[in-house]
Amino acid sequence: MAKTVVIRAFGGPEVLELEDRPVGEPGPGQVRIRHHAVGLNYIDVYQREGMYPLPLPAALGMEAAGVIEAVGEGVTHLKPGDRAAYASQPPGSYCAARVMPAAQVCPLPDAISYEEGAAMMLKGLTVQYLFHRTVPLKAGDTVLFHAAAGGVGLIACQWARSEGIRLIATAGSDAKCQLALDHGADAAINYRDGAFAPKVRDLTGGRGVDVVMDSVGAATFEGSLDCLRPVGMMISFGNASGLVPPVDLLKLGAKGALQITRPSVFVHIAQHADCQAMAQHLFGKVTSGAVKIRIDQRFPLDRVADAHRALESRATTGATVLMP
Repeated sequence: MAKTVVIRAFGGPEVLELEDRPVGEPGPGQVRIRHHAVGLNYIDVYQREGMYPLPLPAALGMEAAGVIEAVGEGVTHLKPGDRAAYASQPPGSYCAARVMPAAQVCPLPDAISYEEGAAMMLKGLTVQYLFHRTVPLKAGDTVLFHAAAGGVGLIACQWARSEGIRLIATAGSDAKCQLALDHGADAAINYRDGAFAPKVRDLTGGRGVDVVMDSVGAATFEGSLDCLRPVGMMISFGNASGLVPPVDLLKLGAKGALQITRPSVFVHIAQHADCQAMAQHLFGKVTSGAVKIRIDQRFPLDRVADAHRALESRATTGATVLMP
């Protein structure tokens, strides 16, 4: 049996429940992993609320790190006793142990702690595909990154700095802006001080940025389009402020033949070889010191509702982990 967080209805943090669930043995292509730390991500909120509906009752959580206890037939890249970390479907990482598909579970280097592993996989793989698999980026390009003081954002600031990419950050307070600057952002804008698009234009000499990376959604979408250079790319990869309304394609043409995409990390890591290669790239960034994983909040698993409240109220910086 393993303590597991489940929901029986969609709603606020109050619907999160902790129960004992049987773990069992791994079948073909599966592993059983004992968690040492579990990651918290905004997708967990979307699933809890029903924005991304799951069959109920449902276990939550997409990311964790721990030790492999058993492997099923056909699993060759992991063995019992291995340290491992993952970001993966199906949900269910909010637990002490689980049986799950092995393909997206990755061997974790000894130099990376379990807490770092749990805090970095979904966020770091997101940054990897944003910078390397969505649109070609090179040294000297300029990116606008919203919510840059969060777990994904602080990784992105460091990643951009390591590759000579200029990153303009936005965040919701002066302290969060300073945090982004401390982690490698070239400039930072407090979007509570007024419209951010004119400031971005000023910072780019009127040209606009090459790419916008936006996980905020409805609140920043229109302004983000106004920040792009002609034929620039808008990457909308989250909805923290609500879903983006339907897009008028003629508007994209009028604003400079803009491009737009709505990617998902789970599409990019769907193939075992792709996932493992992306993870190796991420691990290399961390073990080299180019990217440091900042964990600013830790909650025991039985306080998962408090962790969700902190995340939704924008009271967090960096990453948050749950401790089984």
